[in-house]
Amino acid sequence: MPKWYNSQVVDIVNLTPHTKSFWLRIEDPDMFDYKPGQFITLDLPIHEKRHKRWRSYSIANLPRENGVIELCIVSLEHGQATHYLFHELKIGDTIKFKGPDGGFILTDDMLDKELVMICTGTGVAPFRSMLLDLKSRNAFKKKVHLIFGTRRQEDILYQEDFSRLAIQEPHFTYTVTLSREVNWPGDKGYVHPIYLSQYHKITEDRLFLICGWSKMIDETVENLILKLGYDKSQVRYELYG
Repeated sequence: MPKWYNSQVVDIVNLTPHTKSFWLRIEDPDMFDYKPGQFITLDLPIHEKRHKRWRSYSIANLPRENGVIELCIVSLEHGQATHYLFHELKIGDTIKFKGPDGGFILTDDMLDKELVMICTGTGVAPFRSMLLDLKSRNAFKKKVHLIFGTRRQEDILYQEDFSRLAIQEPHFTYTVTLSREVNWPGDKGYVHPIYLSQYHKITEDRLFLICGWSKMIDETVENLILKLGYDKSQVRYELYG
């Protein structure tokens, strides 16, 4: 049987016009621990049947951060869960959750490889947790490149965190590409041209980590394995929908 935990909402922060971070203080923090990249499943009061109440979200912050966890959630049109989270949930309310779950994590042997993290939208959440953890442990050994794609400049998530990290860590590179921003001075379009142009030359010590919606993941996996010729063991992903 899964173990369920109680938590209290201690903060709700607007990150973008359509995305918020929800900070939950765990009732028994010493009993709960997780690895960067894992997710939890919330039990929300949105349906009588339990499985229709459950929604899973990746944790976006460091483990053991003062007994709180941060969830980065985008509002979905006609979504029961996000309607409740965005329009009904208040600071002080309680939420029950289970977890942590998921194997989308960085193991010690992976730190000896060059890492290319590719994500769109809130798919950046597990990477933020991983990168903050690497920084806190001084564990940047090889090159790490975060490629983040979204529509507009107002939709960029955690830009200040990653820009600062790129200054502090010489092994870390941060690229943002926007698909619907005319006056953006940086990369424009989708994430695919960036990794296709920068990583077309195959090396065995490179690992691709991908997180986002299914369409982006499917195209990225196909490009890396079929078009560029990477071995499937060098491509790992976390599906969001």
